[in-house]
Amino acid sequence: MKSVKTEDVFQKSYNKHPNKPFRILLGMYKGSYHKLIMATLCYIVKHSPVWIMPIVTANIINTVTGQVANSSDIILNNAIVIAVLILFNIPMNYLHVHFRSSSFRSVEAGLRSALVRKIQQLSIPYHKEMQSGRLQSKIIRDVEAVETLSSQMFVSFLNIIINIAVALAVTAFKNKVVFVFFLLTVPVAAITIVVFRNRIKEQNHKFRNKIEDTSARVMEMVDMIPVTRAHGLEDIEVKNMDIQVSQVAEEGYRLDIIQANFGAVSWAVFQLFQVFCLVFTGILALRGRIPAGDIVLYQTYFASVVNQVSSLVTLFPTMSKGMESINSIGEILNVHDVEDHTGLKIDDLLGNYEFNNVSFAYDKKHPILQGLNMKVNQGETIAIVGESGAGKSTILNMVIGFILPNEGDLLIDGHNIKEIDLHHYRKHISVVPQESILFSGSIRDNITYGLTNVTERELEEAIEAASLRDLIDSLPEGLDTNIGEHGDKLSGGQRQRISIARALIRDPKIIIFDEATSALDSVSEKQILNALENLAKGRTTFVVAHRLSTIKKADKIAVIKNGVCSEIGTYDELIALKGEFYKMKVIQS
Repeated sequence: MKSVKTEDVFQKSYNKHPNKPFRILLGMYKGSYHKLIMATLCYIVKHSPVWIMPIVTANIINTVTGQVANSSDIILNNAIVIAVLILFNIPMNYLHVHFRSSSFRSVEAGLRSALVRKIQQLSIPYHKEMQSGRLQSKIIRDVEAVETLSSQMFVSFLNIIINIAVALAVTAFKNKVVFVFFLLTVPVAAITIVVFRNRIKEQNHKFRNKIEDTSARVMEMVDMIPVTRAHGLEDIEVKNMDIQVSQVAEEGYRLDIIQANFGAVSWAVFQLFQVFCLVFTGILALRGRIPAGDIVLYQTYFASVVNQVSSLVTLFPTMSKGMESINSIGEILNVHDVEDHTGLKIDDLLGNYEFNNVSFAYDKKHPILQGLNMKVNQGETIAIVGESGAGKSTILNMVIGFILPNEGDLLIDGHNIKEIDLHHYRKHISVVPQESILFSGSIRDNITYGLTNVTERELEEAIEAASLRDLIDSLPEGLDTNIGEHGDKLSGGQRQRISIARALIRDPKIIIFDEATSALDSVSEKQILNALENLAKGRTTFVVAHRLSTIKKADKIAVIKNGVCSEIGTYDELIALKGEFYKMKVIQS
């Protein structure tokens, strides 16, 4: 079902009414109000037999007991009216569901789209801090809770209000004394809600956080299964998850108890009121203040008021859960840590990079880069080496634009990286990460990911360059073989070669390899290095490698130590210098 500009509507609603979940919910339905109005009108028509039946029943009883003239005609006319209204229920029910469901499902889809879009816009550092299981919980569980809240607000709540309004209106018209008695239920409902509201809201918040923690923990557990199995730690992992799910059960139990007490107290109070109503109207009939048939009418309407107010009170915990889910979704939609793609678009990227006194730290206590100065010219291949934690991957992430300098400047073709459109800039880059990232699908799908006009010739060239031909020929379905979730049906080296083919087929101007050959055997590594040597001609290439023997042909080798470039030069120059690079080479020899 297509949702019209719903993503912008949600974002504006969250921005306009922060920390006001009910106002946010109403804002979500902007553009769908006409459907909700039509659904309401259809609901009134389809539900009218419920309200008219007590009047018809009372009329018939009063006619029979009062010896009224033309009593047969009165009974028949009342029966025809109620029969026609009952038949109208069928088409009106269809139209009610049509208008209601189309608006609800549109909002549900749009809300998930808004979350997905925002997740794609959030910065990489934010994603490193936020557990993916929490994001999954917000997209699936919280959106579902908001849809349930919408149903309760625009269906159940509407049903309650209309039923109460009709019952009170008819009662006020028939007898003012009984009407005043009916009104006594309203403050009782308000007092009951106030007593339990804060406790339910607080417990819903605790339960939601515990569910998100568990969702994140489950995803981590699944990712860790090979490591867990390899070290025989299954029992420990099961024990840890048992503790986690037990905590969820405890929070859920506390929430259930609070809601149960809430429901039981409200039900008992309103049932007592219903007994009082029966006695009260019975006394009025004995005294001749009302006809005997009106006892049924008032008892039915009072039962309706009591049940609807009771439903309203019972509905409150569900509404509170939905409001909490709106706040949970707002934790993502209100995040301002997003990339800005309104900067300069570089169409003809050359590939000149200059780091001018660049410093970076995820937190001030642990600086990673500290005044880095380094220059890379167009078409050069620069290898970046150093100890673990020296800042090599940080430099690559900065070249990609995942992170920006805290201090100093990174210039790309003379333009500050903070002033360019990173989304447009990345179209000129191909990245092969240290850990291959594949998705469930075929080899073809993974290689051509995001591309729509790839020719068979281009695909074959990438396959040959990445040394994938033997692997593809050995598979019964060739390129169309499904590789499983995360490529689990393949070896580490095979997955890495698919990642390399994905990078090569894009014919990039900038190539970034983060230890891209670390998972390959010596034969495949040599083939890949030969292919990369040809592809790197005329392109600026950044290479991070631990095995120093693989970077002999690099134009420059930069040695990173303590967040600065301590040495830079060719392989032979650095060996002759007998500095940091020479010491690293001796250790590996």
